[in-house]
Amino acid sequence: MKSIHTLLRTHGLERARELVTDKLERQALEIAAAVLAEESETLGICHAGFALTSLPHKDTPELFWRREGHRVTLLVESGREENGDPIGVPYGSKARMILIYLQTQALRSRSREVELGGSLKGWMKNMGMASIGGATYKMVTEQAKRISACRLTFFTDAGTAKQRENGAFVEKAIELAGVLNDERQPTLWQDTVRLNEAFYNSLIEHPVPVSEAALREIGNKSMAIDIYVWLAYRLHSLTKPTHLSWTSVFAQFGAGFGALRNFKPAFTEALRMALAAYPDAKVEVESTSIILHPSRPPVAKARERLGLQ
Repeated sequence: MKSIHTLLRTHGLERARELVTDKLERQALEIAAAVLAEESETLGICHAGFALTSLPHKDTPELFWRREGHRVTLLVESGREENGDPIGVPYGSKARMILIYLQTQALRSRSREVELGGSLKGWMKNMGMASIGGATYKMVTEQAKRISACRLTFFTDAGTAKQRENGAFVEKAIELAGVLNDERQPTLWQDTVRLNEAFYNSLIEHPVPVSEAALREIGNKSMAIDIYVWLAYRLHSLTKPTHLSWTSVFAQFGAGFGALRNFKPAFTEALRMALAAYPDAKVEVESTSIILHPSRPPVAKARERLGLQ
């Protein structure tokens, strides 16, 4: 993947487009070009627990979603309608982008109260969603509802004891209205949303800084988002190359894949997109393992401004 960034720096975007013929490599090229063209480091925030575990990539019938990562276990429980019917567990790229947006705004303001604004179009734009068509609006509405209703628990292995953090993402539902405002855009029922206190406190203690520009470019690829956040969390803290077996990578990222042989191509493709969005990441892919190398964090200057290690 380094060759994509080298290609851009050496030849420029237009010539690089002529030299790249593979469809996936072209996608990676456009992602890399957009991230490299960003002049300022705009900091986003994600809870460290989501660097080691993840939500589902696709809709799932499971009402209790459980994922294990390195010393962390995530349990998400579906909420229910008034009549008792399950609402479902949040999933996919839209759920991830909504949550990252809420976490980012909360940490920036150091407040559980997050401003949404009156326009769904403006809110979606802030989350990096360019399209506001019917399908996108429907998906955002559905994921906001699932996020609002679900319960979550983080179990952390502290070495001497297990720590348990119970909570939810938000205290009240993110209400989306179907009415139109003067700009003929769907509106929000409320201008703010309040993060759950336990989740907010845990976020303050365990933030992972990420690049908003990078997330905008991979924001429709749920596995690429997960990999990017994972690399942002792990690479800068390494002191030596670290080998990870494909089995361990599968255990963290392979939900929804029946077998490792089906997972490896999908992960490798998503990794290419994540690395395109993270120019300083040093990662090697081998037949038996993934090798992580110590790397500069994706938003080093912004981290320093916030006093993050």
